Amino acid sequence: METPDVISDSLTLFLHTTLPESVNLGIKHPELLSTSAIGDVIITQPTTLHVTFVSEGTIYKNAIAFYTYPTNNPPAAATDIKLITYIFPNAGYKTALVAGDKVNIGTFSAGTSVGFVLLKNAWNATTQTLNNDAVHFCSDDVLNPEVNPSLKKHVVLLDYPKENKTLLGFEDIDRTDPYCDDDFNDVVIYVTKDIK
Repeated sequence: METPDVISDSLTLFLHTTLPESVNLGIKHPELLSTSAIGDVIITQPTTLHVTFVSEGTIYKNAIAFYTYPTNNPPAAATDIKLITYIFPNAGYKTALVAGDKVNIGTFSAGTSVGFVLLKNAWNATTQTLNNDAVHFCSDDVLNPEVNPSLKKHVVLLDYPKENKTLLGFEDIDRTDPYCDDDFNDVVIYVTKDIK
């Protein structure tokens, strides 16, 4: 963990206004779901990445992790990802994290891309262990389990130019499940870069 970021009241208000709890984003902001933009970070020169936890709004003990791949050879299926690295073992329900908690996830070379993944309910608070076989929802839509392309998005990007930030909001339920509320606020993070 690094020195935490300060999450401003204005950013918190923006987030709660844009991704309110249990409000279907497809109705409130359909433009956020119709974009082909994904949450992966493309590295064009040596860069250190930091991931900051902003909030959670879920009943699941979700883990947040990342994976890397050559930018010119992205994974075509989730099974193509051979290694993930945990950032926040529990960024979900009853997390010990507070808004602004921040982790340096490493320095990456040009030609590398970094993707993010939410592992649904992967943290076991009793045994303090992670279930690597938990359902994975990735920042790249094509890697997610839904068959219908219009339901494969599990990460939306929220630009907040006032603070030069782009928030990543995760949905942690299969979007074909009738219990999915499509609110995309189950875990919210952002990424900052230090170019070397």
